[in-house]
Amino acid sequence: SAANKKSLLIPEGFAHGFQALAENCEMIYLHTAPFSDLSEGAMNISDPKIGIHWPLPITDISNRDRQHPFITEKFKGVEI
Repeated sequence: SAANKKSLLIPEGFAHGFQALAENCEMIYLHTAPFSDLSEGAMNISDPKIGIHWPLPITDISNRDRQHPFITEKFKGVEI
């Protein structure tokens, strides 16, 4: 927060997602390498197999994120 100035380190290759819990949020997102579509992988945040219990209802999500696949029996992990 602006008050505590804490940050969070997400290990390289670790699946992650974000939800803003207040209006007028800013997020600084740093990468270990230049972004490349070829190295991006994703899962659908609404997939019940993942079991994320978001604190607030999901009201604003990009079309790109909405179209990420659900996990199937063939799932072997997200490739990076």
